[in-house]
Amino acid sequence: MRVNVMLSGLAGAALVMASGVIAQENNANQFQTAVVSTAQIGGSATVGGTVIPFKEVTISAQIPGAITSMAGIEGTRVAEGEVLITVDDADIVAQRNAALARVYQAQAGLQNAQMQYTRELYSPRSNSVSTMPGMGMPSMFDQFFTRGFSDAMGQSDSALERQADLYAQTSGVDQAQSGVMQAQAMVEALDVQLRDATQIAPFDGVIIQRMVEVGDNVQPGMPMLKFAYTDYLRVEADVPVRLAAGLTEGVIVQARLDIGGAPIEARVAQIFPIADQARHTVKIKFDLPYGTPGGPGMYVEVTVPDTSIPVQGQAAVPTAALVWRGSLPSVFVLIDGKPSLRLVRVGYPIGEDHVSVISGLSGGETVILNPPATLVSGGN
Repeated sequence: MRVNVMLSGLAGAALVMASGVIAQENNANQFQTAVVSTAQIGGSATVGGTVIPFKEVTISAQIPGAITSMAGIEGTRVAEGEVLITVDDADIVAQRNAALARVYQAQAGLQNAQMQYTRELYSPRSNSVSTMPGMGMPSMFDQFFTRGFSDAMGQSDSALERQADLYAQTSGVDQAQSGVMQAQAMVEALDVQLRDATQIAPFDGVIIQRMVEVGDNVQPGMPMLKFAYTDYLRVEADVPVRLAAGLTEGVIVQARLDIGGAPIEARVAQIFPIADQARHTVKIKFDLPYGTPGGPGMYVEVTVPDTSIPVQGQAAVPTAALVWRGSLPSVFVLIDGKPSLRLVRVGYPIGEDHVSVISGLSGGETVILNPPATLVSGGN
């Protein structure tokens, strides 16, 4: 950039050039000027996007109940493992106590079934004389003669009876074990619900939105708050298919946020594999540098390569030359040593301190930098 300092006076003009700076002195006015340059632009297009957190989760209610506590309001930082929100669990605690009582009852039934099986194993019921019709003789004779005659005549089978009795006792033990397992499963299910009553932060982050307040009643599936990791930010943009074809993961592009306005570098982090059938766009995520000012939800413009636009020359002026008087930008152009206000239509930033001019300048004009607020067109 060639910078001129022009001063005019009655005694004449002295032209001084040092390090590309030209100055003219006048006893009344002093302007710092620059020559409008021509920049090569094109081959790129700008798409709008939105700043999003690096990670974001929605914490939803898993059990019904009233909210008893919350970690804080929007903007509160919460470390991984700390409690985000709790729901009243008194009803679940009562259910768990009842389920635990059923576990004890089932365990008692299992012990009884095991004892009955042991008794049948060592003292078969089929050998008991009390179960035989008898012959009116003492029990000893019933034991030796009645059972023998009954088996011989085909009226009974003591071995089969004993096997059936053992099977019945074994089945009783299995049923009792099943009852214990069912009761324990109920307790475990209630323990899971008790854990769900307290929602823990899955990672270090910030509460970005609360949907409920302490005292509100919630039902399972109802969203309660949004939690995000915002130390790193991303840009999510819907890029037309023709532009997305020229991007690959890891490519660095220029982006400009609403805050600050200075261009920053963004890296292509993720390109979704499927295009939107209605809009014919591809969703692409860009990583922003650590410490980028701003936050989720902000608007951002991303400049991506576009081979369909030919490269062409366009005027560019320092941003310090722009004057905003009203809603339209303008610049002061020096014509025959006098300032002339000219409306311009600006494009996009070029480098750190220049902006392209779509119309109003053709290149080569001398513009005034940082013009004073009192300067008017045609004035000295």
